[in-house]
Amino acid sequence: MTKSNLTLTIFSLVVLTVFLTGCDLVPLHMRNQPKYQALEESQFFADGMAARSIPAHTIPRGEWGAAMLNESFYTGKIGDEFVNTIPIPVTDALMARGQERYNIYCAPCHDRAGYGNGIIAQRGFPPPPSFHIERLREQPDGYFYDVITNGFGRMYNYKARLDPQDRWAIVAYLRALQLSQNTPVEELPETEKSKLE
Repeated sequence: MTKSNLTLTIFSLVVLTVFLTGCDLVPLHMRNQPKYQALEESQFFADGMAARSIPAHTIPRGEWGAAMLNESFYTGKIGDEFVNTIPIPVTDALMARGQERYNIYCAPCHDRAGYGNGIIAQRGFPPPPSFHIERLREQPDGYFYDVITNGFGRMYNYKARLDPQDRWAIVAYLRALQLSQNTPVEELPETEKSKLE
């Protein structure tokens, strides 16, 4: 056999091998796996269903698993109802973190005082409502957590940008902002009332 014939034979075998591997000549090709489709009947299980129920006391991994353990912290709700109060201790450190996160993520639209006149609104984007209107002052804390988590109207969600602890920190700071602009005079300490006179 000449060198050119040998080369042609080897080349032909390589091409044939590549071609045959792409064919369905193999009996158990990955595309033809023995498996059950979702909700298909099964002879294997006594109930005749291929889909299995989740075992009792099983908790999913990740954020959803944690939400099952502490629903109010991770969702801002208990069932379908918003929680009325922040489900973690409100400390000076939490308030400072909330102010920092608010100034980074919220102030560009809502402004630092919460009136909805941030730099984005000043440049022509429709302004968000003021946090100081009665409707928003009366909302439960879980409502604000839910809006931060899932977005609302033109506001996109911050689920991927802020972890749950930071979302609650912002809610705590937001409540302080609302209180700073809407505290009734009779609820002020005497030292502050004297400054108003």
